[in-house]
Amino acid sequence: QVQLVESGGGLVQAGGSLRLSCVASGSIFSSNDIGWYRRAPGKGRELVADISSSGRLYYAESVKGRFTISRDNAKNTLYLQMNSLKPEDTAMYYCAATIRAVGYWGQGTQVTVSS
Repeated sequence: QVQLVESGGGLVQAGGSLRLSCVASGSIFSSNDIGWYRRAPGKGRELVADISSSGRLYYAESVKGRFTISRDNAKNTLYLQMNSLKPEDTAMYYCAATIRAVGYWGQGTQVTVSS
């Protein structure tokens, strides 16, 4: 059973930065698609950024140039560096991995950006 545990969320002022971390229970990041999603109040789930098993990166248009996704395979950890945060970035952020066509999710970490 794969477990993903996020951390690093919190309350920050607009223009500030946060770094989210997601630790996996096993060595899954180097060979599977992994990413960060978010769900804002009253909205649907949105893919924020991901890394494919080949290392290809994807960013949502709304975060390009501000967020950076990265992984440390040795530490089984996925990161999301978030800079120049905006109030519209307020959401619950989830780490997710697709392993042999099965999706695994963390419990989420709340990010709140005040104006």
